[in-house]
Amino acid sequence: MITAGIIANPASGKDIRRLVAHGSVFDNEEKVSIVKRVLLGLEAVGVQRVWIMPDRFGIGLKALDNLPLQIEATLLDMPAWFTPDDSRRAAQLLAERGVGCIVTLGGDGTNRLVAKGCGDVPLMPISTGTNNVFPMMIEATTAGLAAGLVAGGRAEAAVARAPRIDVYRQRADQAEEALPDGAPPDDIALVDVAVYDERFVAARAIWDSTRISDLVLTRAEPGNIGLSSIGANFLAGNYPPGHGLYLHLAATGQPVRAPVAPGLMQTVRIAAHRVLAPGDVVRVQHERPAVLAFDGERELELRAGDCALLRFNPHGPRVVDPRRAIAVAAEAGFFTSAQ
Repeated sequence: MITAGIIANPASGKDIRRLVAHGSVFDNEEKVSIVKRVLLGLEAVGVQRVWIMPDRFGIGLKALDNLPLQIEATLLDMPAWFTPDDSRRAAQLLAERGVGCIVTLGGDGTNRLVAKGCGDVPLMPISTGTNNVFPMMIEATTAGLAAGLVAGGRAEAAVARAPRIDVYRQRADQAEEALPDGAPPDDIALVDVAVYDERFVAARAIWDSTRISDLVLTRAEPGNIGLSSIGANFLAGNYPPGHGLYLHLAATGQPVRAPVAPGLMQTVRIAAHRVLAPGDVVRVQHERPAVLAFDGERELELRAGDCALLRFNPHGPRVVDPRRAIAVAAEAGFFTSAQ
């Protein structure tokens, strides 16, 4: 049986960056419409069963209401805690059920949580968040078609690994400074990890780039939004493919202007940088308390003297290239043969 999953985050596109920057508000009713079109795309290419993560707004239930589907589509049987961790738990359950692809609706933060639970299941990320470097701006029907083709084994060539950053935390009273041998990371990020001059997680979102001391990026592509745009505007994409980037920010560095949030241009100063090859590790340690932010959101508080080891890992989640998936299927005659 060809199966797929859908994880739609009702909270994406609604954080404090609507107040401190000019982020657009992504309406949940529009997410309902997106899920409907994804379902119709999945059905059109032979997916037989779909599970949708339950959520507080009822995106899945509203999408299924009065939608004429021949396939079996239901809510995923899981306790909904209505917290961000629902996305990770839903991804883990979908992976355990052996789905062929997971479609996500969210931004970088949503997809980071899904990536922590999905294992090797390919992701088809649709952008509905604030910082949207990892997910794609794509029509939902196209995303559903591509996800269904991948789930049915018709477009494996359109799936590739995205890099990630493995985060290892070491307390100030721990003697070791090397990566723990064989131990899983304490956390991950898909786009960026920032060391932020703040004691507490608080409102989570980052918008004041002048308080960043260190920044590790999995990508620095021109045209990005968010913290990765700093690296993109600094190097203009001139670094080897498949590599990451480390930036040290200080008042004595070279000024760089970048859109660190929607509609919010800021100037930072880059004092040092290093291109990261696969497996390279950045060690950061501060005398004062700080916060680690993953993919634009503060997550982990560091005490004075704590150390973080940040490894550039090319073996992150598997991601669908939707246009490539449809091209592969079209070249094989899938859309012209009798169904």
